[in-house]
Amino acid sequence: MQRSQEAAYREYVTLRMDVLRRTAYLLCHDWHTADDLVSTTLAKLYDKWRRARQADNIDAYVRAMLVNAWLDERRRPWWREVPADQLPEVAEVAVPPRGEHGDLLALLRSLPKRRRAVLVLRFYLDHSVEETAEVLGISPGTVKSQTARALDTLRAALPDPSQVGG
Repeated sequence: MQRSQEAAYREYVTLRMDVLRRTAYLLCHDWHTADDLVSTTLAKLYDKWRRARQADNIDAYVRAMLVNAWLDERRRPWWREVPADQLPEVAEVAVPPRGEHGDLLALLRSLPKRRRAVLVLRFYLDHSVEETAEVLGISPGTVKSQTARALDTLRAALPDPSQVGG
């Protein structure tokens, strides 16, 4: 990569890092995994920077890379490993906020991965149905049905259903 391109890449990453990290956390609900997902995405972006800069919407391009990295991570066989009898010492982990937002995050975490991804893209990142469908590689009708089912699940689990949009 040329110096001018590398400077543009660094500037882009610096400006978007926080949003990418929060988006990754909303997908996986673990700050360590979120950091790994962002690192993976940014490494791939570095390799594809020339192509990414030519995209109509570079942010959408990078978000699609992030969601795909998360979906790829969920498919890895190590997720199916059996836990050991004794746990190793664990470093202190950042805990999501409690209260109404923490409860909503816990409910979001309980959703299947596709529905969670649809809600994050639609309501956190404010994508249209069509943009969400493109990022996830599914039809707009599937986006609508997954959104409706996910919101129904959240409404049913909340003590005050008016907390969930719609």
